Formats: sequence, structure tokens, C-alpha cells
Amino acid sequence: MKDLIDIHTHSISSGHAYSTLQENLQIAKEKGLKYYGLSDHAPELEGSATWLHFSNIKNFPKEVYGVNFLAGIELNIMDSEGNVDNMPEFVLPGLDYAIASLHTICLAPGTREENTNAYLEALKNPNLKVLGHPDDARYDFDPEPVVKQAKKYHVAIELNNSSLKPGAFRSNAKDVIVPVLQYCQQYRVPIIMGSDAHYSFDVGNHEYAEKLLKEINFDTDLVINYHEHLIEEYILDSHKQYIKGIE
Repeated sequence: MKDLIDIHTHSISSGHAYSTLQENLQIAKEKGLKYYGLSDHAPELEGSATWLHFSNIKNFPKEVYGVNFLAGIELNIMDSEGNVDNMPEFVLPGLDYAIASLHTICLAPGTREENTNAYLEALKNPNLKVLGHPDDARYDFDPEPVVKQAKKYHVAIELNNSSLKPGAFRSNAKDVIVPVLQYCQQYRVPIIMGSDAHYSFDVGNHEYAEKLLKEINFDTDLVINYHEHLIEEYILDSHKQYIKGIE
């Protein structure tokens, strides 16, 4: 099936990535992506851009080299209550999407209950469209309630290609993500493959993610990357309509 989208990518503005936005877009075009999203790390991760970077990116062209550009952010979950980076309140609503992830540099792993609660509360964030790489064994958590919460708040679960690479720094990612994917299939929660590219040549690289999906016979109808209607529903459209009145 045709892979249409990659929205988990980083540029030099993340502080520990090595390509420019233009270089990333050039590779996105070469790989035939229809949509490319930039999700530089939010300010609480050391070395990342300030809130001004994310506020001003709305001025970037919405189509470059024939590729649709989406302006995003990878938020840092900062505590077990699911709070994320503290920024001016107008910044996140001005972006096309937000990913929220756990990073050890921002939050040390807690207990299973604490880690689970961090995900459950972060999923309530009205700006969130993707839960990023819930696959690090250092953050022990209960996957079933997290997947059910993602369904409730209309948030996609990421299958992170970088986590699955040989020698990846996240611990035992395959063992952690397989049960998550199985619950996604059980509860019909869409997933999105993300490259987590930190250099341009990795943009659109979902090799290991696709290999795992085939290995576990995951239903491709739930893979956002392959379906325009799911991209429209989960990434392009404001999903606030889906969560209005839930609580």
C-alpha cells in the first residue's frame, strides 16, 4: 500500500537533529509523500527551539515541492499528571497537530501506575492528535486503558520506526509496542507510522514499522498512513468536535 504521510520528523531547530526543513521536504518529495509534517521538540527538552519557533511557523508555505506541509510539535509529557510544556496559550491551537511523548530527559520513569496516568491525562489535551512512541520499556505502563483512552479522545497511537531500528536507544520497543498494537486492533484505534527522522534521509522511512505490522498481521484499514480519509479525520481536521462533551 502507498505510504502518504510522515509527521514525526525533526530539523536543526530541535537542537539534536541535523537537517533543515527545506532538506527534509526535498526528501519527502523524492520519496513520494503527499504530506510532510515537522514536529520539532517543544521547549522543555534541552536545546530545542523556543515557543517563537512554533508560533511563527504558520508563515511557512503550505505546499513545497508539491508536498503538503503540516506544522506540528512534539510535546514533552512533564509529569505523571500529563502536563506538557508550558507555552503561551495561543501557540498550540495555531499548529496543525501535536504529538505528545515521554522522554527521560524531561521526566524520569515512574511506577507503572504513574506512567499509565501520565499517558491517560496527556490524552485529554485538546490539541493532541498523536501519542508518540509508547514503546519504551523504561516507562512500564498498562496499555489497555491507554488505548481505550486514545479511542475516547480520538487520538492516534504512533508506531515509531526509529524505536524499532537495531541498536535503538529506547528499551525493548518491540516487546512493548506489540501489545499496544493488539489492543489498537481490538478496540479499532487507528495508528500512524512515524519515522522520527533526525536527519533528512530518514524522512518517510517506515521500514521497520511496516515489517512489524506484517509480522503481527495488523489490519491495514487502521493504518492512517495508507488512507486519505483517516489522514483527513485524525490529522488534518480539528478533532475537538470528537471530544466535545466527553467530560
